[in-house]
Amino acid sequence: MEQHELRPPRGAKRPRKRVGRGNASGQGTYAGRGIKGQKSRSGGGVRPGFEGGQTPLIRRLPTRRGFHNPFRVEYNPVNVKDLAKLPADSEVTPESLRASGIVRSLRRPIKILGNGELTVALTVRTHRVSASARAKIEAAGGTVEELTPRPSPPKAEDAESKAATTEEEAAPAEEPPPEDES
Repeated sequence: MEQHELRPPRGAKRPRKRVGRGNASGQGTYAGRGIKGQKSRSGGGVRPGFEGGQTPLIRRLPTRRGFHNPFRVEYNPVNVKDLAKLPADSEVTPESLRASGIVRSLRRPIKILGNGELTVALTVRTHRVSASARAKIEAAGGTVEELTPRPSPPKAEDAESKAATTEEEAAPAEEPPPEDES
């Protein structure tokens, strides 16, 4: 079969219904619009979603409210009690947590949380560690290293110098009084 021999299946192509062309056509007189009412008039009809004055479905359903932060980072939480199951003096990395079955996926970064107790010394290298988890790991004789360092907060002297600079800019420069030339 060639491309020029293709034909649509029987009944797929139907002639257009030409309304308002006389009663013999079957669509004369009212042209399929019925007798009276808003939809029979020219320019008549209602907007999409209009339900005759009843509160429309789109307004009856609850909507998405509030603020969605597009920069939020979702972490895989891992508690200190989960790390206690690992052998002593082992290195804890995202890959080792995946291999041991503590986390299922490495798509999201991992954060160690401080729930539970730890008795073995571990070397922990993950994306984030909470303050309580860091204290418990170091108290057990382990070390903690974050893979993605946090931005350092501004130093105290930087804040003071910045405040002094803004005060200088805010205060208008005082001009000496004009001298009399008499």
